[in-house]
Amino acid sequence: MTRAKYQFLPDLSEDDIRLLDRVSDWIMAADEKYITKFSAFLDERQCLLCEKLMASVKYENYRLWGGYENAARRMLCVYPEYGEAESEDFPITAITLLYRKEDKITHRDILGSLMRLRIKRDSVGDILVGEGKSAVFLRSSVAGEVTSVLTKVGRAGVKLREGYDGSIHIEQKIQEISGTVASMRADCILSLAARISREKSAQLIKNVGIEIDHMPKNSPKIPLEEGCTFSVRGYGKFKLLSVDGTTKKDRIHITLNKFV
Repeated sequence: MTRAKYQFLPDLSEDDIRLLDRVSDWIMAADEKYITKFSAFLDERQCLLCEKLMASVKYENYRLWGGYENAARRMLCVYPEYGEAESEDFPITAITLLYRKEDKITHRDILGSLMRLRIKRDSVGDILVGEGKSAVFLRSSVAGEVTSVLTKVGRAGVKLREGYDGSIHIEQKIQEISGTVASMRADCILSLAARISREKSAQLIKNVGIEIDHMPKNSPKIPLEEGCTFSVRGYGKFKLLSVDGTTKKDRIHITLNKFV
C-alpha cells in the first residue's frame, strides 16, 4: 500500500520508502502542529527523492543544506508555513583538520577514522580534502566527541578546530569525450563513454544497472537527455554535455564529460 503512494518514483528500495514515509509524516506535522524537523545527512540520491516528493505534493516549506554551498551530502529541514530554515539553524558543525603538508590524507582515511569512533555514516556530511588541511561536516551531536578524541588520521597527527573558512578548493578533473551514436539509448551512449561494445554496454546495464541522475535503471533502451549525469559501477561517472547535431548517415554527434 505504501509503495503505491510513490508509484511516480520507480525503482524504490525499502530504505527509500522508509525515508519518504518519514518525510511525509514531517510534512503533516509541519502543516498540522507547526513542528520543524531535520533529517540526518542524505546522499545525492536521497536528496533528489525528497525533492521529487515535495514537488508531487506541492510542498515548498523545506530546505536542503550541507554546511556550505553546493554540498553533495545535505540535511533536509521541513518547516511550517511562515517558518524559515536559515543555514545556522541546521544541526551541522564543520571541523577543520590541520596537519603537515607532507602528510597525505585521503577521504577514505578521514571517513575510516570517524567510523572507528562509531560515528554513523548518516552523521557525516561532505569531507573536503586539501593540502595540509581538510574539513568534515558533522551532525552537531557527534562533533564534540570527534574534537575531544580524534588526534590521528591514518598515520598523520591532526589538530582539530571548529569551523570551516571555505579555503579548500576541490578541483574536479574532467576528460572530454566526443563521438557519434546510433541513438540516444543508454546502451549506445555508455558504449561511447566507456569505450566498450554496445552489446557489452547493454549487458552491463541489465546485470549491474546504470544510475541516471542518481536514479538506478536496468533498461538499455532508456533514453538519455542532454545535461543528465550517469554512472555504471566500475566504469565511472559521466555527464551528457551536449547533443551536437547529426551526420549524413543520421548518426548523432554528442559530447560527454568523464569525471576522473
